[in-house]
Parts: sequence; C-alpha cells; structure tokens
Amino acid sequence: MDKKAILFWDSGDTLIEEDSEIRPSGSPIVQKGNFHKNADKVLEKLKDKGYKMALVADGYKESFSNLYVKTGVSCFLEALITSEEIGECKPSKNMFQAAMDALGLEDEDKPYIYMIGNNLERDVVGANRFGIHSVLMDWSPNYRMTPETEEEIPEYRIHSADEIWKIITEEG
Repeated sequence: MDKKAILFWDSGDTLIEEDSEIRPSGSPIVQKGNFHKNADKVLEKLKDKGYKMALVADGYKESFSNLYVKTGVSCFLEALITSEEIGECKPSKNMFQAAMDALGLEDEDKPYIYMIGNNLERDVVGANRFGIHSVLMDWSPNYRMTPETEEEIPEYRIHSADEIWKIITEEG
C-alpha cells in the first residue's frame, strides 16, 4: 500500500476495559480505567511507525481526558473526537467527519480509514454508512457480536488491538 492506513479508535471495550472503569458514585465521568491487552503500547508503536490516529468515541470529554491525556496516551492520537463535543453519537456521520476534519483528511482518504470499535450498531454501522473500513473488536462480553442487519456486518474482526497489524500491513 502506497499510503498508510488511518485509524479511528473507539474507547470502551476497544482500547479500555469498560469493566475496569472507575467513576465517582453517581457520576457518568470515568476517572480511571485499564487498557485492554497493552492497547496503549499498540498505539505507541503505530504512532512510531507513522500512522495517523484519532479517538472517535461516544461519551464525555472529561472521561477521555482522564483516560488518555492524564496517562500520556493522548500523544499517540492526533485528535480526540467525543459525542459530547459533536452533540451526536455514532453512527452519526458527523462523528467520523469531525475526525477527518481534525486530521486534515479529504474524501479521497476514505479508502485508507479504518474504524475499530466494539459496537455493531454504532461503530460498524457508522463506518459502513460513512464509506470507511469497519473493524469489530469482538472480545467483549458486554456487547452483541452477531450482526442482525446487513449494515452491521463488519469488514474485519479482531480480538485485540495488536491484531490490527494483520489488516493494515504486511508486518502482521
């Protein structure tokens, strides 16, 4: 491939284990959480290899700041796109368009963009409708992993972040 893949990542049960998330009593804001199978190290390696990446996640900006900025992992991501800031949740095209805009991408870049997420109804449907590659992270018991509609069929399935190499490069 002449041009490198561009990666849009979901957060919960994709990079962060949702069951590890700590919230103050009654608060929707995540204070801390554990990365799934060294996903933070995968992001670091991808960034070191020159891949452009953005977080495209439903939730509160403060939660993602706590999970990615305070841990230093945000330096591997060129943008943090949140539904709170956009005012819509995935599968809204506005979430994906905001990530493209933040990375300075054009429509001709869409064949190189991969949305990696754990939710068929949001991540996969959103990517498929927007015309980018859909990658289902299928390890979580918290979400349905069997497509019920044509739009929910992911182009690729992986079980952990490090498996993304098998899709985007020969290095896998």
